[in-house]
Amino acid sequence: MSVVVNKAKEEIKNIIITATEKAMADGSLQTAELSAFTIEVPSNRSHGDYAVNAAMVWSRLFKCAPRMIAEAIISHATFEDSYIEKAEIAGPGFINLFLSQKYYTDIILDVEQKGEDYGKSDFGKGERVLVEFVSANPTGPMHIGNARGGALGDCLAAVMSAAGYYTEREFYINDAGNQINKFGLSLDLRYLQLYKDGIEMPEDSYHGEDIINHAKAFSEIYGDSFVEKTEEERRKALVEFALPQNIEGLQNDLLKYRIKYDTWFKESTLHNNGEAKRIIELLKESGYTYTMEDALWFKATDFGCDKDFVLVRANGVPTYVVPDIAYHYNKLVTRKFDKAIDILGADHHGYVPRLKAALTALGVDASRLDVVLMQMVRLVRDGEVIKASKRSGKAITLVTLLDEVPIDAARFFFNLREPNSHFDFDLDLAVNESNSNPVYYVQYAYARICSILRNLEAEGIVSQEADANKLALLKEPEEKELILHIAALTDEIVASARVYDPAKITHYVQELATKFHKFYAACRVKGIDEELMQARISLCKASATVIKNVLTLLKIEAPEKM
Repeated sequence: MSVVVNKAKEEIKNIIITATEKAMADGSLQTAELSAFTIEVPSNRSHGDYAVNAAMVWSRLFKCAPRMIAEAIISHATFEDSYIEKAEIAGPGFINLFLSQKYYTDIILDVEQKGEDYGKSDFGKGERVLVEFVSANPTGPMHIGNARGGALGDCLAAVMSAAGYYTEREFYINDAGNQINKFGLSLDLRYLQLYKDGIEMPEDSYHGEDIINHAKAFSEIYGDSFVEKTEEERRKALVEFALPQNIEGLQNDLLKYRIKYDTWFKESTLHNNGEAKRIIELLKESGYTYTMEDALWFKATDFGCDKDFVLVRANGVPTYVVPDIAYHYNKLVTRKFDKAIDILGADHHGYVPRLKAALTALGVDASRLDVVLMQMVRLVRDGEVIKASKRSGKAITLVTLLDEVPIDAARFFFNLREPNSHFDFDLDLAVNESNSNPVYYVQYAYARICSILRNLEAEGIVSQEADANKLALLKEPEEKELILHIAALTDEIVASARVYDPAKITHYVQELATKFHKFYAACRVKGIDEELMQARISLCKASATVIKNVLTLLKIEAPEKM
């Protein structure tokens, strides 16, 4: 939390404890060892800025009604040199506390002092976190689900970093296994179709336009020289030709989406350096494997899973889960990340317990792996869901989406809902330049503040450095409401990091824009007393700083003119 908010809460805690100790000392309350209590922000702040449940919690300790305890505490409480102005009793014994004007003043001064760092904290204490997201199959273009995963993962990594974690972003390239074999098969058949008749594409092969284009490009360079080579040679050459181009395409598309990874980790690395094979041996040594029908099985049921699963098939080929286990072992043990966070589609629900079971068998604390399951997205235009066939190659991709809607809108929209909720992406709304478009609404609030400041300057009114005496004049309800919301930014970032949900930040900045518009409609900035005008200018500037900080966190532009 911010320095000011943290200080206020510490003061409240000390006021309550000190007052209670005084009440025990003079016999108003019997002597007892005090237990913990909570300090919360009530839903309706007209009843108080903070609510304390100490009297309720201590009812058994003092063997009397909570309200009597609350009365004893308040009668012994002093608020001198604190951010608390007064306290009241509510209901059966809640203690409601009201903030002093100095609190509101110090929030604005804190924003001005910290500037672009306002909202950041050391909550994470530098814990090493690896966020892996998108990790799209490199055999084809990224689909709309990857677009959501990209915005979610990138913003989550930014939120984690702002909350004081050491954070890295990673893309896991599945460049080995069945999908690469299918990629090679599809390329091979499309290549042969250029020179032979009667070559059919199997139903489960890749039918996208990209496969045809790769085959043609390969043919333009090598002609028919690979037609008579062995199937193995031909497919190997085609994959080595096409796969690097696909990976480069993924990198470029994601950069366009403002996503830059720290690491692109290849699955093939785990096979080439022996880590995948070593995992099999380590699992055997753990005592949690057995052989049945010549296949090697893992005893997942020993760890609460609904069934065991195969590690190595009867033909000696490892299943896809082996490199996945090796990859996460690499993250948490080899590279020593404290926490690995995966952003995966909701269809991976059953996969997560199996992965955690294997890590546990390997002696790794499985709680160090957290998986965010993300629901898919439906695209909507004119109120109708757009249906697209992936098999026919007509699927909406990340690139086609970004050709249609602004990047700002895409990144903001995909973080409007918590990850595990279904989301309808309204293509019409995303390009709509009105307040009904949430990202436009927020950007307009920022541009409006910039315009206010420009117009004042054009009239010779120069904004001055924030001054405590002038800021003390900000007493209107709309002013206080706006300042209280500004004060909440750090806590919102921490809360977002805790539950892996960047949507909290988009909701926060939308509400901030609303509260600013409400303030500006109720409180004149120009043509009023000079000192009050300067105080309100300072509040405008603080609002702009916080809006820009949040948009920067989300990698969304903060335009000064719209």
